[in-house]
Amino acid sequence: MLIFEANNFIEKKKILLVEDEAGVASFINKGLTEAGFEVSVSLDGTTGVQMALSGSFDLIILDIMLPGVNGLEICRAIRKVNKKVAILFLSALGTSENVVIGLEAEADDYLVKPFKFIELVARVKALLRRKEPSQNAALAEEQEHLYKFADLEVNDYTKMVKRGGRVVSLTSTEYRLLLLFMKNPRRVLSRMDILEQVWGVDFDMGTNVVDVYVNYIRKKIESESLPRLLHTVIGMGYVLKEDMA
Repeated sequence: MLIFEANNFIEKKKILLVEDEAGVASFINKGLTEAGFEVSVSLDGTTGVQMALSGSFDLIILDIMLPGVNGLEICRAIRKVNKKVAILFLSALGTSENVVIGLEAEADDYLVKPFKFIELVARVKALLRRKEPSQNAALAEEQEHLYKFADLEVNDYTKMVKRGGRVVSLTSTEYRLLLLFMKNPRRVLSRMDILEQVWGVDFDMGTNVVDVYVNYIRKKIESESLPRLLHTVIGMGYVLKEDMA
């Protein structure tokens, strides 16, 4: 669905409105929906913070004086887990001190009631434009650090490992070793190659540490129901490849 073509909005943006005055909430909801946004509404702070933390929104509009959990507390809770979503305070508390407190809670903008709806829409559009480049850049950076082989996935941006969609928990050394294989698929890596790149040593340690850690990884990413991906090449080392048996 295309909206706001003049402003280059491609997708319908999702907005969460947390406002305890039902009449005000209805007015804003109607106006933003007609403007092309997808709006979810909460009439209290307790429900609002739950929706904010469990949902996926592009922008959150918060009143400050809310029953249950106030807007400042909601904003701080969001920022502990999400630095990217745009947050706009919409409050009757209009002193300079109130505005400063709101912005120090890591909100992106603050609009004082009563307000003109045209200004609210302008603020919403501006915040979404401001956030869009950083979100796209973060996504692009993450994609650059994503390694996939068969059904094994290593995200070096989030340090998350998955096999067949299931999250695999690795130690830091196990992670570095697996990442080395993911960066060199189908290439036979000698024990010396692995020692140098994972442990940072350029001599034979005289131990079977490489073999031990390869077996650690195998136990975590392989099972009877999943084909083997880490193979031993006798006399040469190890290789990440599909099981051709």
